[in-house]
Amino acid sequence: MYEMGSYDVVVIGAGHAGCEAGLAAARMRNKTLVLSINLEAVAMMACNPAIGGTGKGHLVREIDALGGEMGLCIDKTFIQSRMLNTAKGPAVHSLRAQADKHAYHDQMKKTLELTPNLDLKQGEVVDLLVEDGAAVGVVLRTGAIYHAKAVVIATGTFLRGKIFIGESSFQSGPNGLAPSVELADSLARHGMKLRRFKTGTPARALSQSLDYSKMTEQKGDEHIVPFSFMNDELSKDQVSCWLSYTNEETHRIINENYHRSGLFTGEIEGIGPRYCPSIETKLQRFKDKERHQLFIEPEGLNTDEMYIQGMSTSLPEDVQAAFYKTIPGLENIRITRPAYAIEYDCINPLSLNLSLESKDIKNLFCAGQFNGSSGYEEAAAQGLIAGINAALKISGREPFILDRSEGYIGVLIDDMVTKGTDEPYRIMTSRAEYRLVLRQDNADLRLTERGHKIGLVSEERYERFLAKKEQVESERKRLDETWVTPTEINEWLSAHGSTPLQNRATLTEILKRPEINYEILGEIDADRPALSQHAIAQLEVQIKYEGYIVKQEHQIEKFKKLEGKKLDPDFDYSAVDSLRIEAIEKLSAVKPLSIGQASRISGVSPADINVLLIYLEKNKRSQRQ
Repeated sequence: MYEMGSYDVVVIGAGHAGCEAGLAAARMRNKTLVLSINLEAVAMMACNPAIGGTGKGHLVREIDALGGEMGLCIDKTFIQSRMLNTAKGPAVHSLRAQADKHAYHDQMKKTLELTPNLDLKQGEVVDLLVEDGAAVGVVLRTGAIYHAKAVVIATGTFLRGKIFIGESSFQSGPNGLAPSVELADSLARHGMKLRRFKTGTPARALSQSLDYSKMTEQKGDEHIVPFSFMNDELSKDQVSCWLSYTNEETHRIINENYHRSGLFTGEIEGIGPRYCPSIETKLQRFKDKERHQLFIEPEGLNTDEMYIQGMSTSLPEDVQAAFYKTIPGLENIRITRPAYAIEYDCINPLSLNLSLESKDIKNLFCAGQFNGSSGYEEAAAQGLIAGINAALKISGREPFILDRSEGYIGVLIDDMVTKGTDEPYRIMTSRAEYRLVLRQDNADLRLTERGHKIGLVSEERYERFLAKKEQVESERKRLDETWVTPTEINEWLSAHGSTPLQNRATLTEILKRPEINYEILGEIDADRPALSQHAIAQLEVQIKYEGYIVKQEHQIEKFKKLEGKKLDPDFDYSAVDSLRIEAIEKLSAVKPLSIGQASRISGVSPADINVLLIYLEKNKRSQRQ
């Protein structure tokens, strides 16, 4: 072995988690090294060629608001953009963009290469160096040693990766890349308890072999909404996606060959994602459903390959070829890459603090699928927080922690490190109790100030944020103070299907009406200033949903009170009389930082929390006396 230098932060892995971790650490002025087993794996979209979606779009907006890269990268490389759930309220509106996966990889890789303080290198880490209970560096397969003040693990599905296609199984990382085996052994030697999770990906096929006349076209939105708050407007010729369905014959072939799937034989040990099941699992779970939808999505502008979303499987290639051909439009399909399942090592996130630092090894931070999550967006969000906290830790600063009332990132991390997960974790809007406040449109108003304080948000972004904030506040004040009378406005209201006024009203009151939006209001409001699209979206939601937002803010105040009751991580729960044994075990394992976090631990009941509160109050009184 030989010395190759020292860094402040070393990141193992350059997937979506590793990229954000490395960029965050470097942008916070730390000498950073990002290592990838293969540089072709940088920000690789090994599964679906898309960013965002329900709940996931919120994460991308929050990553962007904090100074991360994912939103900027997809804005540069998308080929179709759609806002989902527009028929519902703004709390669940979620942006989703189809990506040119190769362009996305190229753009992110270039960003890493050009970032000051950051070195991107190809190399397989085979050993984690630990001294006195703290991570101090890594060893590569070549024998190179890199010392570090903090290490971030973001290995994705590479750690002891194993691919399954029917009766065939072999060690491999995603997309045919080499797996990481020796690092898993090293982590186990250092006391990290690893477990097996599974995910999968569908087949890819040549576009020229598909008959789109038998499918339903899915076009992008006419008005493109950017992911990044740094972009006001985007314009691009968009490509279409296509919708088709399975049928009785498809289901017959799959069911008759289910015994050839690794899921049936028991060879696949890992637990798969409940919310993204394989097609054979769907048929077992929903036996009464006559058909399942699938989306045909382009993988990029410079390739003919199409991604068949909704049809991941571990069935053999001959079975795949047979059942795909039963689907309308796919009768002559030419498969370029078969579907497969992949099993990999990960940790139980209960072994992490809210900062994503390991409870067992100091200065070791963990992110992404290594923590037991699924999805590019969940990985990137964790990578960002891990990189931020690695940088803060080595500079002696307090960790950066978002709670559940501050962002979807806070919900994601709190769920994982407090409740744990028995399957690959996926974010959903239903997981957020305060989702009306945690909308994607106000992510910058919630988080950019905090990102600036820790030194991650650039001055350019911060000035842009302040300008938007001022626009929203001053325009809201103007609308509140501008009055109109029935004589002035009733004819206009009737023309727009709105009830006439009986008395004078402010423009704010007019805008609260569901049939009136800010653009329409401009027809009678000659004094309005020019506003950015981000400011207009924010203004409309604030006004139209004001009553609901105020109600939720009161709920957050109550939540904050419990979060404000701090607990010592080294608190001895066995000393609390009347606390159940299960509660003692769970509290001692998770080591919650507050009563609020303790109340969310699985196995800790409201009665246990009451016992704990009484004990703490008695102790406080004794100390006063």
